Amino acid sequence: MTSERVAVKPSERSAVVEMRGISIQFPGVKALDGVDFTLYAGEVHSLMGENGAGKSTLIKALTGVYGIDEGVIRVEGAERQFRATADAQAAGIATVYQEVNLCQNLTVGENVMLGNEIRRAGMVDWKATHAAAATYLAELGVHIDTRSILASHSIALQQLVAISRAMVVDTKVLVLDEPTSSLDRGEVEQLFGVVRDLRDRGVAILFVSHFLDQIYEISDRLTVLRNGTLVGEYPVTELGREQLVAKMIGRELGELDAISASAERPIDRSGTPVLRALSLGRKNALEPVDLDVYPGEVVGLAGLLGSGRTELARLIAGADRPDDGTVHVSGSGARTGSPRHALDRGIAFSSEDRRAEGIVGDLTVAENIVLGIQARRGALRKISAAEKQAVVEEYITALGVRPADPNALIRNLSGGNQQKVLLARWLATAPELLILDEPTRGIDVGAKADIQRKVAELAEKGLAVIFISSELEEVLRLAQRVAVLRDRRKIGELATRDVDLDALVAYIAEGQSESASAAPPHTAPETLSSDREKIA
Repeated sequence: MTSERVAVKPSERSAVVEMRGISIQFPGVKALDGVDFTLYAGEVHSLMGENGAGKSTLIKALTGVYGIDEGVIRVEGAERQFRATADAQAAGIATVYQEVNLCQNLTVGENVMLGNEIRRAGMVDWKATHAAAATYLAELGVHIDTRSILASHSIALQQLVAISRAMVVDTKVLVLDEPTSSLDRGEVEQLFGVVRDLRDRGVAILFVSHFLDQIYEISDRLTVLRNGTLVGEYPVTELGREQLVAKMIGRELGELDAISASAERPIDRSGTPVLRALSLGRKNALEPVDLDVYPGEVVGLAGLLGSGRTELARLIAGADRPDDGTVHVSGSGARTGSPRHALDRGIAFSSEDRRAEGIVGDLTVAENIVLGIQARRGALRKISAAEKQAVVEEYITALGVRPADPNALIRNLSGGNQQKVLLARWLATAPELLILDEPTRGIDVGAKADIQRKVAELAEKGLAVIFISSELEEVLRLAQRVAVLRDRRKIGELATRDVDLDALVAYIAEGQSESASAAPPHTAPETLSSDREKIA
């Protein structure tokens, strides 16, 4: 659903925010270098760029998290100096983050009115406070019991509560930082309806997302950053997707054609598979599954959220214990009782939850990279300083981690660069099988291309890979074969050379054809894929 509002030329509107010549220097890196940015009343303006391009730094400068080294910030024509977030909030700038920053144990009304409760005779008038909260929520089309506990509601509704809270004060600028990353399509539409309404009421909205379709659906203008510098500012109607991607990464994405070509490589399945999972299952999580992965092969796991993709990966990697089945690695069969046990057998697993199960935020890039090696060797066999330096330098260079500073705290890196460090950690263990669960979620197209390219290169050198992504184009681009799961069971396998995106989506939705259902568990995927044409 798109807005019918007629766009107003920037020259006919007032600039709410003007940032001129903004520069911010961190140790060893210039995060922003003379960047200009303008935000008008009554527009949705998307800030675009690769991870590490400076988007987050620019937003933090605008919201008072970072001080600026050079430049000027003006709000409604008045020069401002933001020494803290409270200064930005006082100027009418509010932020709603990807991870909702609210009090889960308080009621909806308490969250909406937090710090702005209605008081009488020095006491909070809770009846009036909840009534005011209901009014603010109703302005956004939200009608719920304000006395209900916030944690009892969906992430989508919590984000609307956060927006409502921002509108209690005189908000001129609303920053939405990755607000749709955890929402389904219906929830995105609800959020976008609110965003359009606020825009039409004159609020200036700064929108950040890695979903290009959403950017083009909701935005009026785009500003593109690259390597801490301004590339340009464009009306969304005048910059196509391919042009936008090229400006973001500084190169054309023709290299993705080469990555796609790697999926056409013939795989020798005559020998012993690196992985053979037999009847691997877990009660209430996954029905027994058979899966083979051969040397040099990328096998994608595809299916809707909750289909069993992640559950299968975790059982293979020992992150969860199976109730049934065995895992054979290069012909040796046993259960992988723990991630450490799986790692000892050459299985490296990168979880979809980068923050909770991946990075260790208080450690450096170098320390995060060598964690896998140290875990495999044990606490008594310490890695020497020389070996650590050699490994870290090799993978920082090979994966293009930015900044290329091994002593930087990983929590200060962008999401894409954190993901590259995690990939480096597991590659440094020299695994036989690499399991990547959503390795490109929430990162920009340039970092995605880097990671996809590296996975393709590793597979060509003989590494076996299991690749999971909600973006099915990625799965089709990288994998020679796709195992499709639905309702916690495997429903079939497809050769990617014989299936396109529409056919894969149809297969996920409709299930196997009759002949594919009758195929034995280890039938060559080329045989199964021939039935796909009948379904598509």
